[in-house]
Amino acid sequence: MSSRVEELRVLEAALVSEQSPSRSSANFDRLVERFPPRPVSATWPTTELTRRSMQHLVTTSSLLEGLDERTRHARLSALGVVFDWLAAQSGDTWQQRWDGSGAEDPARSDWRRLVTAQRPDKDHLGPALALLISHDVLRPSVGFLLTASSPRGLTALLVERRDPDGFATLTSALEAALVSTGTSYPAMSRIGTIVAAKGGGVFDVTVGDCVEVLQIAKAAFADRHYNSPFFYQLLYSIGVFCDEAPPTIRAARDLLVDYLHERETRLDHSSMRALSATLANVFWRDLEIHHPGISSLHLATEVKAAWKLRLLEQPSRTGTVRLGAMEILSSVRAFYLDINEWAHDDPARWGPWAAPSPIRYAEISHKKNHDQRKSKMDQRTRERLSALPALARSAEAERRDAAQRLNIASGTGPGETFHAGGATLVRSSHAGRAVTHVWAQDPDTAKRRDLTLEEHWAFWAWAAIEVLRHTGVRIEELGELSHHDMIEYRLPDSGEIVPLLHVAPSKTDVERLLVISPELADVLSAIICRVRGEDETVPLVVAYDEHERTWLPAMPLLFQRRFGAEHRPIGPQAIRDLLNRVVERTGITGRDGKALRYSPLDFRRMFITDAILHGMPPHIAQLIAGHRDLNVTMGYKAVYPEEVINGHRAFIARRRALRPSSEYRVPSEEEWEEFLGHFERRKVSLGTCGRSYATPCIHEHSCIRCPLLRPDPRQRSRLVEIEVNLGSRIDEAIREGWSGETEGLQVSLAATREKLATMDEIAARQTEVHLDTPAFARTAVRVVITPPRSETIELSSAPTSTSN
Repeated sequence: MSSRVEELRVLEAALVSEQSPSRSSANFDRLVERFPPRPVSATWPTTELTRRSMQHLVTTSSLLEGLDERTRHARLSALGVVFDWLAAQSGDTWQQRWDGSGAEDPARSDWRRLVTAQRPDKDHLGPALALLISHDVLRPSVGFLLTASSPRGLTALLVERRDPDGFATLTSALEAALVSTGTSYPAMSRIGTIVAAKGGGVFDVTVGDCVEVLQIAKAAFADRHYNSPFFYQLLYSIGVFCDEAPPTIRAARDLLVDYLHERETRLDHSSMRALSATLANVFWRDLEIHHPGISSLHLATEVKAAWKLRLLEQPSRTGTVRLGAMEILSSVRAFYLDINEWAHDDPARWGPWAAPSPIRYAEISHKKNHDQRKSKMDQRTRERLSALPALARSAEAERRDAAQRLNIASGTGPGETFHAGGATLVRSSHAGRAVTHVWAQDPDTAKRRDLTLEEHWAFWAWAAIEVLRHTGVRIEELGELSHHDMIEYRLPDSGEIVPLLHVAPSKTDVERLLVISPELADVLSAIICRVRGEDETVPLVVAYDEHERTWLPAMPLLFQRRFGAEHRPIGPQAIRDLLNRVVERTGITGRDGKALRYSPLDFRRMFITDAILHGMPPHIAQLIAGHRDLNVTMGYKAVYPEEVINGHRAFIARRRALRPSSEYRVPSEEEWEEFLGHFERRKVSLGTCGRSYATPCIHEHSCIRCPLLRPDPRQRSRLVEIEVNLGSRIDEAIREGWSGETEGLQVSLAATREKLATMDEIAARQTEVHLDTPAFARTAVRVVITPPRSETIELSSAPTSTSN
């Protein structure tokens, strides 16, 4: 946990500061330049009172009313002691005496120790001093009031004595905001501190006063809870400041640090670093660079559009879409939504920063992005899976050759030439020096080679490739495999022993067991034989978890190496380097001719793809891979074209098995004629009927009213005649009093006019387009050319330029 806290402190320092001074300090300095704090007055009427007048003012105060006799007597006694102590100090006013007493000396832990000699009981000295401050006799500094343990309860006295109306307005604003006591009390205390140190009332507080309080609190308190600027926002909400005052004096970078503090308990360090890089660098720093002076999360439309445009462009400005742009947009949108949600629970802390998200939901629709990524990853997996046997053979051959070179060179004397592993080398001599590695020299290039180190890396590259491709474990799980993870399981029926490999919880915190195949057993056996010590045990090694930033307990790790006098684990980055070396020496290339690089995740995808293609049920592959969701497992599986074809053919076969077999026989002549006749019978005078095959006319051939009629614009004149005829019939029906006939004719007339409008729309859309269809003479390979009558016919194999 200590390393996690230290990592977060380093992250906070990187976010909040670039150089000294910090960004938040620079923000305060700019505010102080615009809004300087009120200067501390040298004197004022109440601090110039005589002792008799000052004693009368304080002892007759209403603040002493309501106390029981014992407490009131103790309070007055303490006031007398404080009066005597201040009167003994040098100065013309009570404030000068206070300043000269040394009570505010930073080296002094408690000012009451100066008065202890006169009064051993100091419980009432703090309330006595609070009475003097509330009556404006003394104005201690802001730093003293913030850090001194006494006096306490000063705000309550100020509310009653100094500015009851101003503090009542603040109380009403707090009740309207529905904030908790843990938020309201510190805010009222900060405002009371300003009133006590500067004089005046609540509405006399300035922006500079608030900035001064925050600067002193930031230097005095490490806990960010005591540095909350909510008291400023409270004063701003009741209209204390001028119109030019900013709505908040908190730096946006401080907000990012607070946000990351809230999220860090639910994220590992890798996710935390990615999130901080996205919010602090890709988002906010980019806005600060291109929009100087920005201090609010409320982004203008042009600012949002410009940032998104910069995001979607590569640093090379090629115009291509940045990889991972969707994840960045999702992180920024989640940041805004989290702030808005937290503002409901803690409006004092997050409310001033609540703002509409600059990213709409439609902009982070991951379907298209996921489809594109899935297609790219499937293509990547297919290319690498086909080349995997060649890579494994190359790693095995390199391991064998490196071991052969080392063995032969170890038995060769210095200066002698030897041939091993496909190379002719000369054993190097090291006269007078103790050398633990075996060195050789290429006679042609004079290049020296460390054969011990070459064999070391060749072996571990082969071991990493074999374990990854036979287990599909993650890279961090590979580094944490230990000798204790190899267990045996005895079948209860047959008693057969099945070797299992236990994979410790990692990314998803789910442990699992894998069956050790014979090929994997040979690899693990070779690893154990290599790392065993002289006592036939695997040495204990302490590894470092990069995701949790913690040191793991000592374990007999399989992937370890001897470094000097100690054993060290082979980390994930070293394994990646080993894979890259093997691939470069193998010379495997992709379709584009470039080197085909492998990552540890590629082996995981290839393992899942190969397992499912060879018949493993997907839900079993999910358990082996350690995925919580089956969709994640299927996302790792690459889809092959022949797999799609075979799957479609299998679907057709299953569908035919469920449907009547008579539907799949060869149609008879009568059935075929009936099918063709259906399309002929759909032709009517006004257009074409759109009813389905083998279905009767459900409208009894009333085509005018039928919605399935597809009118033909060429029959418009006929439809106009029908419209005129219907109008005449309606007039006749009205004249003769045929009400039932009139209603039906009016429905037909409305349908006729609708069909006319449809015809006009179809005619307006129809335009003649020349598709430039090539003539047969331009497309045929062999063209017969008709010669003159006096010549014979010749055949030409080249197409002519004759057009139709």
